[in-house]
Amino acid sequence: MQQAVFGGGCFWCVEAVFLQLQGVQTVVSGYAGGITQHPSYEQICEGNTQHAEVIQINFDDSQISFSQLLDVFFATHDPTTLNRQGNDVGTQYRSVIFYQDDSQKQIAEQRIEELKAEGINIVTELSPMPTFYPAEEYHQNFFARNPNQGYCNFSIPPKLMKLRSKFQELLKSE
Repeated sequence: MQQAVFGGGCFWCVEAVFLQLQGVQTVVSGYAGGITQHPSYEQICEGNTQHAEVIQINFDDSQISFSQLLDVFFATHDPTTLNRQGNDVGTQYRSVIFYQDDSQKQIAEQRIEELKAEGINIVTELSPMPTFYPAEEYHQNFFARNPNQGYCNFSIPPKLMKLRSKFQELLKSE
């Protein structure tokens, strides 16, 4: 099993995407990259902790690679806006990859350079993995547990449609 940690806006939205992928065993919403130990959601929302809302993905690299996870990550959020995803604004919503080792760092650097060569102005932060703090239980698997939540119904379906159209071969069997 391998781990990947990505931030791409509201963790509810990012989590819902990655839970659809084969080889992904678990996705845990949480916080990373800040100065506050054991932050709460309320502290994160104030914007003073320097943490990002992130997801920690545990995946079987014999079924899905880190590179494929990166492809999904870059395709399902906007890596060109600094500290913003849609209506979510602040450093807690930044686009970030927290790499686990030199291999992940090199793969991510290469993918970012490829996107920049295509003329895409990537602002995604690339940083070594700091301490990960799991979010409160009510944030875990949020969309599946709250399918009628307004924000999720607005933000997540377009991401899932893009996932299904671009990455059909990576989806879990239904």
